[in-house]
Parts: sequence; C-alpha cells; structure tokens
Amino acid sequence: MSTRRIRGAAATAALAAAVTACSAPSSGGEGDAKSGSVVIGVASEPDTLSPLLGYGKDGNSKIFDGLLARDAGLKLKPALAAALPEVADGGRTYTYRLRDGVEFSDGEPLTAADVVYTYRTALDAKTNNTFKSELDAVKEVKASGDDKVVFTLKYPYAAFAARTVLPIVPEHIAGEQDPNTGAFNTEPVGTGPYVLSKWSKGEKLTFKANPRYWGGKPKVKTFTMAVIADDNVRATRLRSGDLDGAVLPPNLAATFKSDEGRRTYEARSYDFRAVTLPTPNKVTGDRAVRQALDAAVDREAMVGKILDGAGRPAYGPLPVDDPAFTKAIERSQDLGKARRILDEAGWKPAGDGIRAKDGQRASFTLLYPSGDKVRQDHALAYASDAKKAGIEVKAESATWEVIEPRMKNTAVLAGFGSTGDPDFGLYTLLHSSLAGDGFNNMARYDNPAVDRALDNGRRGQDPAERTAAYDKLQRALVQDPGYTFLTHIDHLYVLADRWDGLSTQLEPHEHGFASGPWWNIEDWQPKK
Repeated sequence: MSTRRIRGAAATAALAAAVTACSAPSSGGEGDAKSGSVVIGVASEPDTLSPLLGYGKDGNSKIFDGLLARDAGLKLKPALAAALPEVADGGRTYTYRLRDGVEFSDGEPLTAADVVYTYRTALDAKTNNTFKSELDAVKEVKASGDDKVVFTLKYPYAAFAARTVLPIVPEHIAGEQDPNTGAFNTEPVGTGPYVLSKWSKGEKLTFKANPRYWGGKPKVKTFTMAVIADDNVRATRLRSGDLDGAVLPPNLAATFKSDEGRRTYEARSYDFRAVTLPTPNKVTGDRAVRQALDAAVDREAMVGKILDGAGRPAYGPLPVDDPAFTKAIERSQDLGKARRILDEAGWKPAGDGIRAKDGQRASFTLLYPSGDKVRQDHALAYASDAKKAGIEVKAESATWEVIEPRMKNTAVLAGFGSTGDPDFGLYTLLHSSLAGDGFNNMARYDNPAVDRALDNGRRGQDPAERTAAYDKLQRALVQDPGYTFLTHIDHLYVLADRWDGLSTQLEPHEHGFASGPWWNIEDWQPKK
C-alpha cells in the first residue's frame, strides 16, 4: 500500500490462475527475443489504469507519459514537454511547452487542453483518488495556446516539477466519461510506448507496441504481466520456463543464483515494511504500547533472517542512506526498555505472561496479505518479539478485500515508501488531515509537531530549513510512534538473459508492475 494502492487479486483466484499453464502464454525458448515477446510474473495488478485515479502517478506507466519523466538515476528529463519547465515568480509559476507531433494511440494530437483537463480532473473533489494532497500547491492550471501550459502555485513548492510525471490523458475520450466509473479506467488511451491489448482481471495484462509512439519503435513488441499473488508459485513458473522474469522475495531469488541463462537484478528502494498501530484500537492506541513495541523489535535480525541481508533496518520512513535521514534515531532491540515503559504505564504481567491494564489484555490482531511470504515472516517475527515484552500479537492472513474494512481499528503489516523527495512519502503517511483517507495515514496518526514539520518541509524553499523540519519529524516519531518501522527492502528480480539494456532504478514501495528491470522495456535490445 501507498498513496496509490496496488492490490493483489483474491488469493484463491490468483493461485488458480497461477498454476494453470494457459493463464499466461508460455514464453520459454530461444525464439522469444527474436519474436519480441516477454512475459513477466508480478504479485499484483492495479485496480484501475486511469491516471485520474492514481495509476502511474509516480511515473513508469507504459501506456501514458507525463510532462516529465525520470532517467535511470531518477533525474528529471522532458517527456511530453519539450524541455524542463521555466520557473518564475519566486517558484510560484511553472511553464511547460509541449513536444511537437505527439499523438495519442488513437491518432488524435496531444494539446495543452489535455494537460489542463488531466490536472483539473485529478484535483476535482468529485474524483475518487487519494493523491490530491500531493498537488495541494496547485492554485490554477491553464493553457496558453495549443502547446503551452502554465501552473500557478499557492506557495513555492520545491518538489513540484517532480509531481509533473503524472500521466496525461486525452480529454476527447476521458472527458466524455465519469472519471470514477467510466470505461477509460480499463480501456485506456495514452501517448506511451505501449497500448493495452487485453486485461483478464486476476490473471494477466497484455500490452503491444504503440505504432504512434513519439519515442520510436520498441524492439519488445508485446509483453504480458502475469498476475501471480503467491511468491512460491511465481518462482515455480519462472523455473519451468513459463515466465521470462519475475519479482521474487530474497529467499526465492537466491535459488536461481546458479542458473545459467538467468540473471538476478537488485534494486535499492525506499520500500519499507511497518506495522500500522491504529489509534482507535484500545491497545495500539496507547502510546506506551507503541513505544514498547518499537523498543522490542529486532530489526537487524529481520534483515538477516527474513531478507537474507537484502535490505536495511527501518528506524523510520526514510532509509538510512537518504540524505534527510536523522542518524541519531538508529536504535537496537531493547527488551528491558520495552518492559520498563509498560510497567510505568500500568501494563502489568498476568499469569499467562501477557500484560493487562484495567482489565484490558495487551493483545491485538495483526493482518497481513495472503500469499506474501515476506510480510508473513515479518508479522511472525514481530509477534515473537512483542511476546518477549508481554504483548500478544495475533498474526492473521487475509485478502485485501478482508483487510480493508478492518484496517481502521486493526493493525496491518503494510508497505509504503516513495522516491524523489521526503515530502512524497511522509505527508500522506503521517499528516493528520489524511487520517483514514484510504491507504493514506492508515494508523490515523495525529501529532501536531509532526504536522508542523510536514507543512514546513512541504512549503520550505531553503534546503537547510527543509532538512531541519524532517529532522524534527523523525525525532518526534521515535517518541510518539504511529507505526512500528521494521525493514527497508531491496527488490529482487530474476530474468532470462536474452535482452540488453536492462537496469534498475532506486525504487518506491510499488514495484514489480511499474518498476523493476522493465521500467525501460521500450529501450531493450535483443542480445546478439
């Protein structure tokens, strides 16, 4: 989960699709690079393919393009815009001139009106997306002729240009439909290198090269994303040759290290696993319980045993190698501290070793998504650590359809993390104004000091002042944790070694479908 939710299909349906050979076309064999086809196994699929509802909002959509895009090093570069924006009025005005000759896949030309429509609709209160707060700075967007777009901001927002990777949709199609329920959500039309040719929900999405693509003709003519929620089944199908590549957890990726003809790609990421601790819950709503859980958890052991070293301990939402990370908050497991906190708060050990206070047992349920072995292992390790401090955590697997209605009051083993700027991941995770807004602020966290830091970080122009704001935020989170941060995870991908041009980027939480070595699949070349 993150600001845009990618949700796996129901476990039973996904498993049935995964073990059926016809659920995705077989792609094994030497002729695949020559034929230009690729089949990738991913854990989940989008709920929608409409950028107005959040699809591709952080870039890497193969169907759409934004005004800007990111290169391998995440540096911003022109996409639908002919150049980087002209910035004026002290950072309150951004002007983009559109690239000449760009057409949507239906042959209609891209114009400034399409850009204006996209942003105005995304910001419309009637449009059911959860990323409006990310564009909070936008006061007005207007066209100046057919080829120029001007954004006027309410306040200078240092990270605004990076927000304009949001994909642009065609007004002449999407504008005729309800953005929440229209056919465009499953039958998209864009300017990107590929078009959707078929979507079998819960099974696969197949894409073919867009002959009108402004960036040239891709060598990969078709690619399929086979939706396989279960990690083990995904690995089995990769080994059988039914898949060209797959995203895998570390323990399964390691089983392919000695395989000839396959290559493993590792991507550093901002992706972290954390336990949401909803404040309405009678147990997790107690700050002392949250502090004790933070002290009880053994993050280093999770990295070593669960991730096989492919990750780092998470002391907060920012990874330890982020420039804004506050090194003073690094901390090791301290069970003695956890027990003292609970003792002082009145949570006393009972006969079964589980603490209680005023008749309330220190016990709560922790949900994790079915088929996700990494989250399952995190949940079980977390429960084991918590029990040593006298807190009972009952780990329970469920589909997202079951988890969603319960997450207001029930803890969830969740995943978050955004690249590009600290504001991108932290604001939606922690700001009280977004408490319970879909997958934003799932813990319903409310801390005025953190809110102030988030607002100062978002509006600040001086890098030093922004760094100071995020430093205050991270320190406040240690004292008043709304989540137990566990690990930052490196993403691992295994692919048949038949193509050149593969690389990885520094990745957000959302990976597999949009990120991975196929982030630039339109640039791949067959091996000679």
